[in-house]
Formats: sequence, structure tokens, C-alpha cells
Amino acid sequence: MKKIAAIASILLWSTCASAQGGSITVASTTSTEQSGLFGYLLPLFSKAEGVEVKVVAVGTGQALDIGRRGDADVVFVHDRPAEDKFMSEGQGVKRFDVMYNDFIIVGPKSDPAKIAGSKDVTDALRKIAAAKAPFISRGDKSGTHAAELRLWREAGVDIAAGKDSWYREIGQGMGPALNMASSSNAYLLSDRGTWLSFKNRGELAILTEGDKRLFNQYGVMLVNPATHPNVKAKDGQAFIDWLVSPKGQDAIAGYKVGGEQLFFPNASH
Repeated sequence: MKKIAAIASILLWSTCASAQGGSITVASTTSTEQSGLFGYLLPLFSKAEGVEVKVVAVGTGQALDIGRRGDADVVFVHDRPAEDKFMSEGQGVKRFDVMYNDFIIVGPKSDPAKIAGSKDVTDALRKIAAAKAPFISRGDKSGTHAAELRLWREAGVDIAAGKDSWYREIGQGMGPALNMASSSNAYLLSDRGTWLSFKNRGELAILTEGDKRLFNQYGVMLVNPATHPNVKAKDGQAFIDWLVSPKGQDAIAGYKVGGEQLFFPNASH
């Protein structure tokens, strides 16, 4: 019930579209919503194209499942292996790169695992596990959660052995995970965009960054109308075309918090 309530609570509506225009549903990630990106982008798109956008902001795994059910017109997510699987199943029409940022490990400034300044993310994770330092995992099958699990595997750490002691899965989005880490002085993997927008940092700070394995690519796909005839293909494609156009890419680059750019456009034209 908590998950249902959480999903219901993060349904967002753009109010800037023309009353005569169309409307679409975009299943996307909590990072694109909680970073404030959609609040910035959607009014620009709606004004330009006259299409209203309803966003369901959940983890990437859930967003792709919404697309598989035909309950969204577009999916905008960040887990390339899961996106490729979605495409191979015939659920999407074509995948487009849109933008990227990176993941970071944040943790308490006291840094009990002594990972500060390290650029080797797997070494940092091994130190956290060895110290049995508190670690918050989203545990929600999101793109961030999938990346975290891949990194633990690369680090050779069996996180199952740490569950309910130092490793805690919360089944929630990036914002709640950051709040939990802040309140409990725990480590976690965050996308940089949500971190830069996060105000309740407490004693948290960025401790590990810069490893190429922390690269975080976002992609967008139109849900296949041949599989799901209810998909609003014309308006959904208009949204995708705008995102990867020079105007959309410039808008993404222009979104900043505290003077820092959160996402970096990299669509192929």
C-alpha cells in the first residue's frame, strides 16, 4: 500500500498546455522529477507544442513495466540493459539518448569507512562493507538501484549478508533515500542531479566521484503503438523529437541549481 500511495503522490501535471492540444503520459524516473528537471522542462515543451504532459515518476523498472502494460505513451529512464531488453521485447519503437550525468557516493562527513577522495567506486564499496558502515539502498528496481547492484557485484561484495544489519533497502525513490541517509548518517549511491537539488543534507557530503563506472545515461522511447494501440504516438513522438532537438537539448543544458548544471545533453542529431 505504501508503494501505491507513493506512486499516487508523485503524479505530476503540466498546466501550461493549450486547452485544445493533446496530452500524453510519460513514465519516468524519480531523479528527473525530484531534481526539478521536469518542473523546468515541461512548461517549455507544452508552450512550444501545445501538448499536456502527465508524468508518473517511479523507479526505472516500474516505469518500463508501466510501458509494457501500455499505461504510458513514452518512457524516459536510465538503465541501459533494461532499456535494451524493453526494445528487444518489441515494447518500444526506437531508443534515443537524451542526456547524462553521473552517480556519486555520499556519506557522513565523519566517514567511518574512510572512502573520502577515492575515485575507485568498487574500492569504496568494499571499505563500506568491511566497516559495516550504514548504507541505504533504494531497493526499488530503479536505474539507480540497478547501477548500485552492478557495482556491488563488481566489488565482489555479497550484500545479502549485510541486510538488516548495516545494509538497508527502503523501496523508495531518491529523495526519500537521501532523507533517510541524512537522518541516519549513512552512505548511499545517488544521482548527482537529485543530490544537487537536495536541501536536507545534514552531515552528508560527496565522498566518492569521478569513476567512469559512475556514468549515468538517460534514454527515451515511444511505447510501441503496434503492441498497444491506445498509445498516443503522434504526441508522444512530438515530445521525444523536442527533447532531442536543439531547443530541447539547450533547455536541458540550461537547467541549473545553485549555478551548477544537473544534466548534460548528448542526443545524436
